[in-house]
Order: sequence, then C-alpha cells, then structure tokens
Amino acid sequence: MSMVRHRAASALLLAGCAAATTVFAAGCSGDSDSAASTTRTPRPVATTTAQTPHAPTDHTISVSDMTYSPAEITIKAGETVTWKFDDRAPHNVQGIGDKAMGINSPIITKGEWSYTFTQPGTYRYLCSLHPDMRGTVTVE
Repeated sequence: MSMVRHRAASALLLAGCAAATTVFAAGCSGDSDSAASTTRTPRPVATTTAQTPHAPTDHTISVSDMTYSPAEITIKAGETVTWKFDDRAPHNVQGIGDKAMGINSPIITKGEWSYTFTQPGTYRYLCSLHPDMRGTVTVE
C-alpha cells in the first residue's frame, strides 16, 4: 500500500470514529434537536421514610436535704436516670429486691451517678446510710 493511500485510509478511519463519537455523545446529551437522541423516561426513585428511634430522655433526681426529689418517677425502657447529690451528709442509691440488684451507687456527698433502665418494671431504692430515704422508678 502506498503512503498516500495509507494516509487517506487512516484519515477516513479517524473521520468515521469522530463521527461515531459525535453521534454517541449527542445521544447521551439529551438534546432533543439531535437526530441521534432518544427520550428516556427516568425511573422513579424508591424512597423510604426513616423512622427516627425514640430519643431517650434523661431524668434527674435531686439528692439533698435527706430526700430524693422526685421520690417517684415513670420513664420508658432505655432511658437514664441521673441522681445529683448535693447535701452535707453522704448518700447512695441502693436497689431493693432482686429486680433492682444492679442499682448500686457509691456513697456520694457531691456529684452525680446515673443508671440506664432497660427492662420494664418497678424499681425501688433507698439510701443505705439513711433507710428512710426511699424512691421508686417505674419503667414502662
């Protein structure tokens, strides 16, 4: 093959590739005036509404003046109760009975202690140093 024919064939091949690329690109562009374009109907996108889990609420019980305040509260399973100690005398939170066995704070004068209730039920507690100090957490 002569050099002239080879160059002419290469130029023709390049022109064909360029034309094919132009037609392909026009079909992808979504231009409605292009002869090579196609109309595509977009598929509906499946959407779901995510359920936001119930955000746990924290509850606070004040421990001062030889009392738990409030002495009785009702919460939902998974929520946390924080006892805030601010008294001259030291106190603790000690569960009463089998169900409340895990409720056992250290003895505290100032500061706080928290417990997360995961199971429904009624949890009674007292201060082991002052047994007249009593409270109840009801978990729904």
